[in-house]
Amino acid sequence: MGAPFKPMLKPLATPWLRWICLLLICAAYLQGGINKLMDFQSAIGEMQHFGLSPASPMAALVIAGELGASLMILSGFYRWLGAGYLAVFTLMATLLANRYWEIAGPERFMAANGFYEHLGLAGAFLLVAWHDLREEA
Repeated sequence: MGAPFKPMLKPLATPWLRWICLLLICAAYLQGGINKLMDFQSAIGEMQHFGLSPASPMAALVIAGELGASLMILSGFYRWLGAGYLAVFTLMATLLANRYWEIAGPERFMAANGFYEHLGLAGAFLLVAWHDLREEA
């Protein structure tokens, strides 16, 4: 069943607006990758904080993954693969960093919000991958 406003909104379905939406979905990963790249010692410290070792190679892999997958999504080059990678990365990172079930007090509420926001973000990446694969078919 079509919405009554659909014909009026159809002109908004432009390639440049789609690209802006993809940029917004990738923004946290672009920002995170660039920040880690600009302050590699802090990136190493983050890996150590979460018990990931060896910390230096792990930090480099995270940077490459965040930036590389974001660029794949934005360029359209194997967009589905970049989106799938960031979906899996997001799920793994949120399970590692937002373990709200282990926290008590008001911090639990904030961590739970972050956890479920990241689940939504992973879902957005899976939807991007699904759309990209569907367009290729």
